[in-house]
Amino acid sequence: MIQLVKDVNKNENQVFVLNKDNKAVLTIPETLDDFVKKFEESKKEEDFAKLGDQYFFFVKENSDLEKMRLAGYNIRKQLDKKATTLNIIGSGNTTLALAEGFALSNYQFLKYFKEAEEMKYALNTINVKGDFSSKEISDLNNTIKAVYWARTMVNEPVSFLTATQLAKEIEALGKEANFSVKVLERKEIEDLKMGGLLAVNKGSIEQPTFTIMEYKPANPINKKPIVLVGKGVVYDTGGLSLKPTAGSMDSMKSDMGGAACMAGTIYAAALNGIDVHVIGLIPSTDNRPGGDAYAPGDVITMYDGTTIEVLNTDAEGRMILADAIAYGNQYDPEVIIDAATLTGAALVVAGDVASCIMGNDEKTIQEIVKSGYKVHERLAQLPFWDDYKDLLKSNVADMKNIGGRYAGTITAGKFLEHFAKVPYVHIDIAGPAWMDAPRDYKGNGGTGSGIRTLVDFLANYKA
Repeated sequence: MIQLVKDVNKNENQVFVLNKDNKAVLTIPETLDDFVKKFEESKKEEDFAKLGDQYFFFVKENSDLEKMRLAGYNIRKQLDKKATTLNIIGSGNTTLALAEGFALSNYQFLKYFKEAEEMKYALNTINVKGDFSSKEISDLNNTIKAVYWARTMVNEPVSFLTATQLAKEIEALGKEANFSVKVLERKEIEDLKMGGLLAVNKGSIEQPTFTIMEYKPANPINKKPIVLVGKGVVYDTGGLSLKPTAGSMDSMKSDMGGAACMAGTIYAAALNGIDVHVIGLIPSTDNRPGGDAYAPGDVITMYDGTTIEVLNTDAEGRMILADAIAYGNQYDPEVIIDAATLTGAALVVAGDVASCIMGNDEKTIQEIVKSGYKVHERLAQLPFWDDYKDLLKSNVADMKNIGGRYAGTITAGKFLEHFAKVPYVHIDIAGPAWMDAPRDYKGNGGTGSGIRTLVDFLANYKA
């Protein structure tokens, strides 16, 4: 990935970040003097020249870090796929943002292509020269690695990534990063009486899983853990409330984006040695209209004893998350935070450029929003008044699982809040978690949305 170097090979591809501090010391070939002078005087933010097979990229430093990430993406787009090494010369967080954008753009999911080897980018080494610490580089690499993992999980079809396989993939992360992982299977889930998870799983021939992760550093700054809950619906047909295929069901392998986000966050936090005690909970299943599938009109008893009238089996994410959130109360956490590709209504609210955030812990919400702006994974805060909970009243049970036509993203959050007995924050990542077409450094398909935000949130957390 990205590595810090003292010197660069002058015969390799070069990126120069032009600013007041390093402009005078750039070792640029004399043959490019006129090009560089014209670039410095131009209004262009970036440009490149090519001498033989060697690329020279020039980027004007910008305090807007997102513009630097996009410059990294543009360099990846211009650079030959056969290039093996890129050297970036610059300083400060602007140069790191450029390297981050390039590295995120370098991700490919080629597993199912016959010509995968021929399509693969040759470049896997990004050398950075500048006033950086090895810790800064290492932390950035680990976070990008976690985003890569999450993207791959979201991109994997259910023919490979069943609930059982997702649990195995998380176990592998735990072994690598040294955090504990415990996987509960059907019998243990039944013993816990997780009615929501079991109901959604009834139409499937695959068993459900409930994965418990724990990362606890030697001296955590928080006396109580932070609990992260991620929706792990590995494929969603809508159940008996069947989705239409085109533009809806065909991308529903992405419905475990919340699980990928939370597992990836704990993975990066452990690799980076962040001093925060974190517990992760991943309820997982597919949602199918099989012979014993749960049906609209059913009344389900949840883990905490709450009874739910099911009016739509496609509102399954909240059913499995509710059990996990209720389970999380036993840890007496400082806050429970969930991430989920929960509602299509979130796309109506904020499109695919932002997630929706809501909850009853304003301090935590504002810190997450702040981190989101920092890494350009923006969050739109929605109202969370109790008026919306009234829309979930049922005539035959404690609650119903949908609130009606209006404010669908908010009523889904209010449904989940019922199960949290501690401060609670809900993040609906349905918009930015998946791209139907290539989108700058986010790529095509799974984006790993939320990981960079939550890693920054944990790294700057104050108990």
